[in-house]
Amino acid sequence: MATAKKKTAKRATGAPAKSVPQVMAELKKCGNEKTRRIFERHGARNLFGVSVADMKVIAKSIKGQHELACRLYATGNDDAMYLAGIVADGALMSKKELDQWAKGAGWYMVAEYTVPWVAIESPHGRDMAIKWIGSKKESIASTGWATYAGLVSYYPDEQLDLPEIDRLLETVKSKIHQQPNRVRYTMNGFVIAVGGSVKPLHQQAKQVAAKTGKVEVEMGDTSCRVPLATDAIAKMETAGRVGKKRAKIKC
Repeated sequence: MATAKKKTAKRATGAPAKSVPQVMAELKKCGNEKTRRIFERHGARNLFGVSVADMKVIAKSIKGQHELACRLYATGNDDAMYLAGIVADGALMSKKELDQWAKGAGWYMVAEYTVPWVAIESPHGRDMAIKWIGSKKESIASTGWATYAGLVSYYPDEQLDLPEIDRLLETVKSKIHQQPNRVRYTMNGFVIAVGGSVKPLHQQAKQVAAKTGKVEVEMGDTSCRVPLATDAIAKMETAGRVGKKRAKIKC
């Protein structure tokens, strides 16, 4: 499995250093009740309700401030934790730090996006994904599957452990419907990621998708739907995108 190169964190030219209280004040100012209610329906519990667009503006102002990002994550505020994932440099994080982030993630948007972003950037992405997949805690296991889905979507096929990925597909096929709610969701996402991004395992992923069929996930008071893996993979086939890799990890 490919690993990110170690690099030295540096602050973006012209971007003055900020403190945690300063950034938290900016987040609070950008928060709005409508966004907060939407995110709460999606499971967030401690936040101001900052839109992703506003988050990116703040992230640009603290670009390169990795240590600040880590302190923001430690606040436990969901807005700050999500922002931390955009700013932090995963290549600078140890296994212990990544583990702490995974254990601290309560909201699924943090567990399944923020933590995987930094893990995929790190030299430890694959190791942490496998460790987390084996966890009995739902949020950590879902982090693991989301991380591995990101790895296969980003790294070239020749840098992936294809036999291991094939074994994980078999795990999905035999166990997905017995797993906790968010683990089912991220397992399904893993199959889609392999089917669309890993050309040598495209057919295997299609077979697993067909076998597992519709995956039932409780999405709460939202309009969100669980993608049908067979349809998602078929769309990528039709568009000629099978084997295409993501240009960026974070979005």
